[in-house]
Amino acid sequence: MATAAVTRPEVRSEPTAYDALKKHFEDHPEQRLQHPHKWDVSRSDIYAENTWHPIFREMREAGPLHYIPESPFGPYWAVVGHKAIQHIEALPDVFSSSWEHGGITILNRLTEEELAASGIEGRRELPMFIAMDRPQHTGQRRTVAPKFTPSGMSEMEPEIRQRTGELLDSLPRGEVFDWVDKVSIELTTGMLAILFGFPWEDRRLLTFWSDWSGDTELASVRELDEMRWGFLREMGAYFQSLWVERTHDKEPGDDLISMMIHSPAMNQMSPEEFMGNLVLLIVGGNDTTRNSMSGFVYQLDKNPDQRKLFEQNPDVIPNAVQEMLRMQTPLAHMRRTCTEDTEVFGQTIKKGDKVVLWYLSANRDEEVFENPDKLDLTRENARRHIAFGYGIHRCVGARLAELQLRILLEELHKRRIRVHVAGDIERVRANFVHGFRKLEVEVTEF
Repeated sequence: MATAAVTRPEVRSEPTAYDALKKHFEDHPEQRLQHPHKWDVSRSDIYAENTWHPIFREMREAGPLHYIPESPFGPYWAVVGHKAIQHIEALPDVFSSSWEHGGITILNRLTEEELAASGIEGRRELPMFIAMDRPQHTGQRRTVAPKFTPSGMSEMEPEIRQRTGELLDSLPRGEVFDWVDKVSIELTTGMLAILFGFPWEDRRLLTFWSDWSGDTELASVRELDEMRWGFLREMGAYFQSLWVERTHDKEPGDDLISMMIHSPAMNQMSPEEFMGNLVLLIVGGNDTTRNSMSGFVYQLDKNPDQRKLFEQNPDVIPNAVQEMLRMQTPLAHMRRTCTEDTEVFGQTIKKGDKVVLWYLSANRDEEVFENPDKLDLTRENARRHIAFGYGIHRCVGARLAELQLRILLEELHKRRIRVHVAGDIERVRANFVHGFRKLEVEVTEF
């Protein structure tokens, strides 16, 4: 017997997170965050203007971690060395990821006074498995992990390759277009739609929700809280309709929602936890791959010697993927909270201290990577990058991201497509997601 179709809830798709934040600061310029400390790398302008490199280099030269006593996000430890980040990531019981301590971004939990002043009843927090400690983290991660095994990748590869090839064949010739929108967003959003079994015609909603949920600067603007949470509730309601639909399936599907339904660790989630894990999977699957796809095009255009190497020798592609991830580092940081007084590399970190791991600095660490600011597609230790994190919280979808990037490069090479940066470059103004908002290009052949 066919199951009755579930009615989809009404959802909005505007304004974009970018437009809402831009308008807010145009109307309230006095609310722009102030960063008096010279090493407060939580400032978003250095990422939008691509001027972060010398600041982090100076910090690394002075030591692997530094206490930043004042920032708009409160005091925090900035961990900038590769070895120090790996050390901290290897101690998940001492350095907690739990949302109950503040989660995985530099943002603060609202104080009781801020909560009272906002007029919001109860805390609005989204538990998600990346922001959990063991054992909850283990059970929920295990639920979705089978989708990202080597055999899972083999099953998805033909479809990814077909979709990538069709998209590249449709690109306009002889005119300038936005690579981010036409290629990076389209490929990653389509991949997410397949993973979730999400209605194809609505797939751009995934990008919309990703941008609203993954922007740390936007999340720090109290006046945008109602709008932001309204969009997240709409996201939750839309996915709830998919959940209800899947519960009627006679045979469990292999999409992520079906896997959650049939998992004892995830089928009793609260609405907040459901929304939290959706945000994790959407931002994790969207922003990271999308920004690496854009970063590679930008880097090849800026490094003609490496572009020539790529064009002449496709054997470099697997290693090129690793080097691209190192150079772009699509998530700039992750945050931990110290659970007990402890010493790290000669510094005493106190219980309750916020510890921010700056992955994009670790991936430029001179002690690990020779000439780290140079793109080198043959770099022997490119795989030592920590763009996906390290330890028990290493990105569960890392293999899929690598597969999508490898296929994109292979299909570009097969078609002898050369991509030239030919217009505006606009980077994301944020300290968490690190990438491109717009990258105008033109394609030719080599």
